[in-house]
Amino acid sequence: MARPTSRFVCQSCGAIAAKWTGRCEACGEWNTLVEEAIPPAPAPGGRPAGGSRIAFAPLDAAAEPAPRTVIGISELDRVLGGGLVRGSAILVGGDPGIGKSTLMLQAAAALARAGRRVLYVSGEESAEQVRLRARRLGLGPAPVALAAATHLRDIVASLEAEPEVTLAVIDSIQTMWLDTLDSSPGSLAQVRAAAFELIRLAKTRDLAVVLVGHVTKDGALAGPRVLEHMVDVVLYFEGDRGHQFRILRAAKNRFGATDEIGVFEMTEHGLAEVANPSALFLAERRGNIAGSAVFAGIEGTRPVLVEIQALLAPNPQGSPRRSVIGWDGGRLGMLLAVLEARGGLRLGGTDVYLNIAGGLRIGEPAADLAVAAALASAASGQPADPGMVFFGEIGLSGEIRQVAQAEARLKEAAKLGFSAASLPRRLARGGRALSPPAGLALHEAGHIADLLARFAAPAAGRT
Repeated sequence: MARPTSRFVCQSCGAIAAKWTGRCEACGEWNTLVEEAIPPAPAPGGRPAGGSRIAFAPLDAAAEPAPRTVIGISELDRVLGGGLVRGSAILVGGDPGIGKSTLMLQAAAALARAGRRVLYVSGEESAEQVRLRARRLGLGPAPVALAAATHLRDIVASLEAEPEVTLAVIDSIQTMWLDTLDSSPGSLAQVRAAAFELIRLAKTRDLAVVLVGHVTKDGALAGPRVLEHMVDVVLYFEGDRGHQFRILRAAKNRFGATDEIGVFEMTEHGLAEVANPSALFLAERRGNIAGSAVFAGIEGTRPVLVEIQALLAPNPQGSPRRSVIGWDGGRLGMLLAVLEARGGLRLGGTDVYLNIAGGLRIGEPAADLAVAAALASAASGQPADPGMVFFGEIGLSGEIRQVAQAEARLKEAAKLGFSAASLPRRLARGGRALSPPAGLALHEAGHIADLLARFAAPAAGRT
């Protein structure tokens, strides 16, 4: 009887089955069994045959910083940590149509114009379609080597034959096909095997490889989770098609920080860099509107000012709705409970709608004070001071806690013309005193009651 050449492996728990079934018997997940080739049996004696001894070096051996190649797109270079690192593998994910291919084409053209050898392999579009996009973006004269292919053996052989390659873009990894596997392109086994071959090529040939990937409906990168562990850098290209802003965020970076963001604006001529995102996010702000507050946040090393909008509507049905865009819905529920229990603001029978204007998603707890100010302003009908920014974390007992990089937030607010800032109260035994910019008044608050006292809420909205 012939020995089987393939097996079915669960992509959720790793269980192995002899044949495909709809449901994994080990973990109970559905449609997770994928066919994979059986690896060769080990040599007799239990040890791999033909191995050679590897060299070990001391931990404190001298190591030079990884040399970088500046792309020329400052927002992309910022997120990467200063530019491309030779021999690195970069995974770029994002929703369909968000601009991943446009960004990679612009990056390839910028490097090629600087005299670097850049290869662009398209598996989703023909070469003529890519040329049409390049002409529309004004990138036609850039000396980028273009090819349309999906067979991985041919792609790897072509990349190995090219001398002095700085960057190779694979658009996208889900279209690559390896003939040693029987599964179709885009399956978990194909994506993992193709990524492994391309990453091995990047390490051995000392070139940077960018893998463009799709995301699922939940926002995670499509394909096996191990793909994110294999690469050196994972970038997410975020944005809403209803807004012209696009955010490039690093989820993993072995050569730089993982909390940096790059801000782009989608125009008819491609993606344009946004050097001052705070001014762009606040461009359409109207100051004297109840339910609006400006938050001074930090994204990586960059201070960003955004507008937080809150809208309250009575709900006589007894089941109030909580709708949040750009912030954590669970944190909004906690903040509403603190406002009612510690501040006496009754919002239990009211629909609450919260929006971060501009399409930016905020994750830091320092936005608590700005959200509370927007909610208090909407409840009282009194607009917040249009020249004031807010930042601070709110605890369950109603106290307002200190946050990091307060001076950077204050400098950004002063640069954009704000005259006041509401921030946590400094303790007597705290660190060094803040030195606010000239012309910026500080309003300190130690408890949520200090913030609510600024808004003359009607009697019906207070206990």
